[in-house]
Amino acid sequence: MESPKTPSIQEATVIIIGAGPSGLATAACLTHLSISYIILEREDCSAPLWKNKSYDRLHLHLPKQYCELPHLPFPKTTPKYASKHEFTTYIDDYIGHFHIKPLYKRCVEMAKYDEDAKKWHVKVKNGEEVYKGRFLVVATGETSDPYLPEFEGLSTFRGKVVHSTEFKTGKEYKGKNVLVVGAGNSGMEIALDLANHGANTSVAVRSPIHILSRGMAHMGLLLVKYISLNMVDSLVMMLSKLVYGDLTKYGISRPEEGPFLMKVKYGKYPVIDVGTFKKIQSHEIQVLPGVASIRGNDVVFSNGHSHPFDAIVFATGFCRSTNKWLQGDEYLLNEDGLPKPSYPDHWKGERGLYCVGLARRGLHGSAADALNVANHINQLL
Repeated sequence: MESPKTPSIQEATVIIIGAGPSGLATAACLTHLSISYIILEREDCSAPLWKNKSYDRLHLHLPKQYCELPHLPFPKTTPKYASKHEFTTYIDDYIGHFHIKPLYKRCVEMAKYDEDAKKWHVKVKNGEEVYKGRFLVVATGETSDPYLPEFEGLSTFRGKVVHSTEFKTGKEYKGKNVLVVGAGNSGMEIALDLANHGANTSVAVRSPIHILSRGMAHMGLLLVKYISLNMVDSLVMMLSKLVYGDLTKYGISRPEEGPFLMKVKYGKYPVIDVGTFKKIQSHEIQVLPGVASIRGNDVVFSNGHSHPFDAIVFATGFCRSTNKWLQGDEYLLNEDGLPKPSYPDHWKGERGLYCVGLARRGLHGSAADALNVANHINQLL
């Protein structure tokens, strides 16, 4: 009988969990300050959500200057709104530029603070590796684990069911009746892609949403530096009503609170329209209310009506599993893996624990968090 292997132990000043944009930004900022780190990633590549779990037509919804990571801007040749391919190329260039070497296929099983050694101990699931560091950075992202709601009767549905992370293109759905559940940016853009490829497309819109053009969103981001959030929201909402008109004609209602307030208060993004609304106006995309239940291939909606579908795409967002492996933290992260402290102090925990990219402020927020964390660690060394 073989004796169990002694775990190999690697040490660095900082242990980073996650090699998406947030983790990579943190690694680059630490490199800039000559601080040693180890970066662990559970998947087999960096930025796996962008590379492996996003639809083909995806583009950044904000101009590139709001999406670049610290210490390396996008190339001048990159268009204003970078495509998925252009962004992942930038990520690969970023890794090369800062000589970042993530350790892939390292799924964290446990991260615990050792009071005696004053270090974080991180154990991965193969059981043969332990990583130690004075500081621990949770950079696993807002979008780490796909969330699939439990609708009554979903198991009876005989068609194809996918989460948005599994959807690539609408080509295979041509001529089919497809329901997209969820009216965030992913859901609306997937609905557009389905309609463009000839699917009979419906989107279930459960809650009120703001619809803005890219220009409105960009203008708001510029103005918020100079005038109050309420003034920005009033102006942007007025423009949205002028451009998109009465949304209730199409089964959509607007929230009472403004889009930028909702972004700050709840982390809820407005829908950035890239062509979906014209398809809704022309009835190429049908808007339906929230899903109530599923009976075979018939989906029953909250208004009592039902419609048959061949496929359902759940664009229902994500949850986080940090609470399953992070032990002993009572201060920084809640049960859903999001920061307890309010912005702008959301990134700093206790005993050398930090988080990057969890404040629901997009890539721009991740970059700011990474700079703050690296600079704070540098002050403590």
